[in-house]
Order: sequence, then C-alpha cells, then structure tokens
Amino acid sequence: MNESVLSVQNLHVSFTTYGGEVKAVRGVNFQLNKGETLAIVGESGCGKSVTSQSIMRLIPDPPGRITDGSILFKGRDLLHLSEKEMRNVRGKDISMIFQDPMTALNPTLTIGEQIMEGILQHERIPKKEASQKAMEMLSLVGIPHPEERLKQYPHQFSGGMRQRIVIAMALVCQPDVLIADEPTTALDVTIQAQILELFREVQQKTGVSIILITHDLGVVAQVADRIAVMYAGKIVEEGTRREIFYKPQHPYTQGLLKSVPRLDLDGADLTPITGTPPDLFSPPVGCPFSARCESAMEVCDRVYPVKTELSSDHHVDCWLQDPRAKAMLSTISYTIR
Repeated sequence: MNESVLSVQNLHVSFTTYGGEVKAVRGVNFQLNKGETLAIVGESGCGKSVTSQSIMRLIPDPPGRITDGSILFKGRDLLHLSEKEMRNVRGKDISMIFQDPMTALNPTLTIGEQIMEGILQHERIPKKEASQKAMEMLSLVGIPHPEERLKQYPHQFSGGMRQRIVIAMALVCQPDVLIADEPTTALDVTIQAQILELFREVQQKTGVSIILITHDLGVVAQVADRIAVMYAGKIVEEGTRREIFYKPQHPYTQGLLKSVPRLDLDGADLTPITGTPPDLFSPPVGCPFSARCESAMEVCDRVYPVKTELSSDHHVDCWLQDPRAKAMLSTISYTIR
C-alpha cells in the first residue's frame, strides 16, 4: 500500500484585484506518495504555480488568500500552522525549486553561503560541518571540485550549473517533499535532459517525493509516475503516466497530447486547441472546457461533471465518461454541438 506524504484536499485560492476576485484554484484534490514523482500539467494560468505556492504558504496576503481546503503533511494541516512553525517546515520538510535559476540565486553571496544558509537555519551545527555538507551536496548534483566552487559567485556558473546549485540548496536539509516549479524552462534541450536525469538519480539516492510543475509533456513522459492535468483552477484528469499518455479520457488531455510534436510520424501536423481559457473572475458553473470542446453537450454548460473512477489510479471529470450521464441526460433537453 502506498504511503501518503502530502494530501491536498478541496483547495481554493483567490486573489483580490481592482477588477474583482480571481478564483485561481477551485477545489483541487491530490495526494503525493512516498518516493514518487507527481507531475501537474496544464496551460499557463491554470493554477499550477499557485497550487505549489499554497503548499509552501507563500501566497502573498493580500491580495491572495486560501479560502478553503486543507494541506496535510504527515497528518498535520499546514494551513493551521503559525508562520514560525511554517518556517521550520520550509526547506527542512518541504523544499521548492523556483522557475528561473538565473534569478533564484543572490549575486552578492557565494554559492557556499547560500547553500549553508538552510543548514545553519534548521540544523544549528558548526559552520565547518555545514560547509562539509554543502560540498557533499554539490557532489551529489554533479558539480566537480566542490571545495573550490563553494567560494565562487553565481555569475561564474552556466545556466545548467546554476540549476544544479538551486537543486542542491533545495535538497541540502534532506526534505521529504521537493516541489519543482518549471525547473527546466530556461534551459536548452541538452541541459534539460541532464537535469531530468539528475532528478531520477537524487530520488533513488534520497527517496524524496517530487511534485513537478510543468507545461512540457516531454518532460513529464521521462520522469513522472503519476500525472494530474489541470485546467481553469481544477484538476480535470489524473492517472498514471501510461494511462494519461495512452488512454487519455478528458478532451482537454487529448488536446494537449495532440499538440505535442511527433518525430515518429512523417508529416504529422500539430493540432492546436481552439479558443481561450475561461475568465476566472466569473468561472463557468459547468465544465470549464465546454466552450472549447467539440463533444460538449448542454449538460456540460449547466453542471460540473462528477468525478468518474476509471481505475484505482485513473479518474476524470467529464460527462462523456460518467456512466450515469445517459440517465441524467434523459431528463434534460440537450444537443451535441
């Protein structure tokens, strides 16, 4: 039986703006098991990064606020912890890799100072011992001559090296959960492959559980154990990597996969998803994808679909997959677009 490390339940996050309230995350549910990689994928603006920042309690208040839900880490609800208690969780129990390695490091501090900061904050050990741990972590992430490198500044490293350093900073206190928010976005394809291989190696050696936030399905295919597909602040489909890639059931998931370049098919055209995401100032009451869905029915606009369990690991929010849909539709006048 899989052991759950982190469980997010009915999470709602809103932002107050001059134009009104933006409902960025609307009832997100997922769990992360020990030693696995869960990928959260979707278009820009669907709520992926807001979800990850909510777990770390990094949503600025105001304008943002978590309006409902719970985030259980080893049985403790992080939303009920004080700021002082959360500071003890961040970095030590749950770490985060932010999107851009070029701006994640302080240009005025040496690499050693930045890596050791977390150790000295959480473990209260002598500086010499912290320096030794920092060197060991640099070696783990594949940076040669760590003793010399600790004395250098961020501008003396390439983009790929800086990303390795950011990963070392996140892992130095041996957290149980690592949240990686678009960790390969600013890197070229060759360096991306190296970073993804590094994630696999580190996970095998440390047993850390990883939440990978990305819009790149190529990245997901290489490292994810399970995939959660997010759209308009909701997780609309979740399953194992094989189920999502080979048996996608939500029209949005199918659209994402059709828009991925294929090298194994001659003359294969990319098929874009037409239309635009819904306005989250006033989210639709029904399925948020219905306006862009070629198979949408009247009920899709009126009622949000109930979760359909397709297997023990695979579920989807779509009326097309709901076994009760025919019974419900027999009482509602509808047409297929």
